[in-house]
Amino acid sequence: MKKGEVSLAKKRQKDTNRVAAIFLAPVVICLIVYIFYPIIETFRVSMLNWNGISTDPKFIGLDNWVKLLQDGKFWTAFLNNIKVMILSILIQIPLGLAMATFVEFAGKKATIFKILWFIPMLMSSVAIGFLFTYALATNGGIISSISQLLGGGNIDLLGNPKTALYTVIGVVAWQFTPFYMVYCVAGYTNVSEEVYEASVIDGANKRQYFWHIALPLLKPTIKSAAILSMVGSLKYFDLVYVMTGGGPGDATELMATYMYKLSFAQFNMGYGSAVAGGMFILISLISLLTMKVLNGKKEDY
Repeated sequence: MKKGEVSLAKKRQKDTNRVAAIFLAPVVICLIVYIFYPIIETFRVSMLNWNGISTDPKFIGLDNWVKLLQDGKFWTAFLNNIKVMILSILIQIPLGLAMATFVEFAGKKATIFKILWFIPMLMSSVAIGFLFTYALATNGGIISSISQLLGGGNIDLLGNPKTALYTVIGVVAWQFTPFYMVYCVAGYTNVSEEVYEASVIDGANKRQYFWHIALPLLKPTIKSAAILSMVGSLKYFDLVYVMTGGGPGDATELMATYMYKLSFAQFNMGYGSAVAGGMFILISLISLLTMKVLNGKKEDY
């Protein structure tokens, strides 16, 4: 390559880098301002004894983190998050896959089901929380009313520590299962129509096609959906806080609701930040471990 051509290539590379920097600058700035800075600030505040208002926070080092490791309420909240995570994956993804399979096999005749089933996703989590709080009320709620019609008494699902968490999980699944339906429908679009036609020619019925052809091809979609469900479950807050506030007792307390109460109800911003930092670490570790397990074995499709 001649000297002039080398200079021209370098100039083009510089121009490309300059344009790339200009287009990436807004994204980088947003990442710094809204993600990296808050994370760093959270860990800094976690080393303070501060109510979030006063101008004289006291530096206490790692005392909040030592307290966090010994805080039984935090670990109870973490275990509740794990229950929400496991049951969300076991309920939402299979149901979403079943719904997606139904609308995929039914074709245009199932359009109305797509619309009806997706309605919960269009509603606010806060609105859904209030809706089900009244629907599941001990006096006058749907479940209690049905129980009374059958000769039974009132049923308090949200006030019973043994059933409150599972009731909330059911409401969460009702809202978010349509998301995984749409996600799996999108996964079906990646399955070639020729594959289905070839299976029909070979004599496979729809059940055989689903279990032996479609499902293996949908594994990458299901893995991605599982990771999304897991991360969302570990940081869930709004619907649980509206329905139960973390009660009764610690039955539905999650890490996010515990952090909110400490920071904005008890004005213990330093320890609340330590809880938030603990959430960040635990969620990151679980997410990385899950992705490593799910993606550890590469498969060819």
